[in-house]
Amino acid sequence: MCRMSALAATALGLALASGSPASALPWSKAKPAAAPVAAKTDAPAAPAPRRKATPAERVAVARMDPLARAAFWGRELEVDPADAEAGVQLSIALRTMGSYDDAIAAIGRTLAVQPDNIEALMELAKSHVGRGQGFYAIDPARRAQQLAPRDWRPPSLLGVAYEQAQRDEEALAAHRLALSLAPDNPSAISNLALFQASHGQSAEAEALLRKAIARPGAPMAVRQNLALVLGLQGRLDEAEKLARQDLPPELVANNMAWLRAATAPAPAGRSWQDVGRPQ
Repeated sequence: MCRMSALAATALGLALASGSPASALPWSKAKPAAAPVAAKTDAPAAPAPRRKATPAERVAVARMDPLARAAFWGRELEVDPADAEAGVQLSIALRTMGSYDDAIAAIGRTLAVQPDNIEALMELAKSHVGRGQGFYAIDPARRAQQLAPRDWRPPSLLGVAYEQAQRDEEALAAHRLALSLAPDNPSAISNLALFQASHGQSAEAEALLRKAIARPGAPMAVRQNLALVLGLQGRLDEAEKLARQDLPPELVANNMAWLRAATAPAPAGRSWQDVGRPQ
């Protein structure tokens, strides 16, 4: 079974206004007095300085598509290059679009200013995992774990990075540590389940994923991971039913075609779409 690493990417263009023109004063009805020639100037008015977005505006941008979010947070960084939240959010938006190199460059600038920022370290690791180069995610994920030893997210991410680096014993230990820190967290459960599934333990993986999707707030990816595991066992009808709960018909059709090929005697070299490690 293949390992799942890439996160889904969609983008729609949305223009963001960078400022508004200065308003002109109304014309005076009185005839203006003649001005000395030396005082005459045609220089344009200086543009108003940009301001940082308000907290409400920052919350609202989360509802936008990734391209619009990238534009918004890029503008915030232009206003304040030391804005760590803007750096992390810009990297997330770029990673969501599949622009992993740009995401890594963006978060690198944030880490240059705040090298111990846990969210930035996690984002750097996620971008390396997203492009399938988990080896380079190990160091930032370890650093994040050292800074936040009670947070389940760094070891769970570290487990995925170890998997991609083909260090399976360390991967399993990291996944188990994450689950011990957050035994009811659906994403931690799902990541361990995917590790089991990739090592031929389909029944154990299915049991864990069913446990995960029953948890409140389980993300869509957990349900789709269960669909993947069921499909790779040849239970295509069950897999399709789950897939249709979250994905549009064209993606369901693509995914089911891949599953049919993957369970046939001669698998085709395609990949499951829009399924990945929960964030």
